[in-house]
Amino acid sequence: MLTMVEARTIQGDLLSLPLSDQASSFTVDDIDGLDPVKATLVSSSFARLDGQQYQSSRREARNIKLRLGLDPDYVTESVRDLRARLYTYFMPKSQVSLRFYMSEGLTVEIVGRVESFETTLFTKEPSVDISIMCFDPDFYELTSELMNENTTSTTAETLHVYEGNVETGIIFTLNVDRTLTEFTIYHRPPDDSMRTLDFAGDLLAGDTLVINTIPGSKGATRTRASTSSSVLYGVSPQASWIELMPGDNYIRVYAIGAAIPFTIAYTNKYGGL
Repeated sequence: MLTMVEARTIQGDLLSLPLSDQASSFTVDDIDGLDPVKATLVSSSFARLDGQQYQSSRREARNIKLRLGLDPDYVTESVRDLRARLYTYFMPKSQVSLRFYMSEGLTVEIVGRVESFETTLFTKEPSVDISIMCFDPDFYELTSELMNENTTSTTAETLHVYEGNVETGIIFTLNVDRTLTEFTIYHRPPDDSMRTLDFAGDLLAGDTLVINTIPGSKGATRTRASTSSSVLYGVSPQASWIELMPGDNYIRVYAIGAAIPFTIAYTNKYGGL
């Protein structure tokens, strides 16, 4: 159950809106747009075949709508004063971060742009309707998860349970402590398929290799003697960029020779609250 909403501007101004605080100047009357967003499905039709063939899908942007009641004390503040305070956080076109607190302890954040700010004026119960477009539709936990593992020359897998409800990319960091020319990341998601990411390149002791599989930020970077350079060429063109799926994910990083430590960092993502 949702207990509080916070709005934060890029300047750091913070507005807290507890849902159960009836003494506040602002009351949260309604929040729309927290359910999973609509998906656009792409398919193709073929001659002499019934129906269509599924090709791909993607989720659309999220539109969060807030209705805030205005309840001034009419001694130190008026309805106009409250509207002016809200302009600081919800001026159309401006960026705002929304943080949602749940009673079970989950706290998530989403970033959007204010689309509109509309006020009902001549009424006994004044309120404000705010529309925020979130072009990344997912809610993110505030802290990332971190796995500490070692490469293996066997078939042993490590189970990682991903608690989000939409897929998430990872940041794989290999702390090289010996000469290495190639390795493979094996990922077995809950559907029991096998996905592989092959890397081939000259790595020396002291190098740090970072492979980012987050959509929109994919890349591979090697740091040697404090100098970072792209080694995207080392990732096989046939590689599957690893994304953790909701549920049980089995990971194995295969490399011949002694074990090399690595970390996998990711953030739990939620497609709806």
